Amino acid sequence: MKLGYAESSLIFRALSDETRLRTLNMLSSGELCACEILESFRITQPTLSYHMNILCDAGLVSARRDGAWVRYSLNREKLQALKGFIDDAVGADSGEEHQ
Repeated sequence: MKLGYAESSLIFRALSDETRLRTLNMLSSGELCACEILESFRITQPTLSYHMNILCDAGLVSARRDGAWVRYSLNREKLQALKGFIDDAVGADSGEEHQ
């Protein structure tokens, strides 16, 4: 999967918030219920939903319903594509040093 500029821009906007970055870090350990994520923050459930919708819309996180709960997991393929976009931007494949 190769990311274009528009999709990359959407992802970077999703990553521009501390709560969303911390949430991605939490999800790196595996799938979590919204209630488990909420326990780590001093925010309301509607605020968490707002942040999770942004992460899902950017394709960084997947959501699935499990009864009354919503469970979230990382979309590792999208994160790998973002890593590839960044590597291309800094010339990692060409062996060039950028400062």
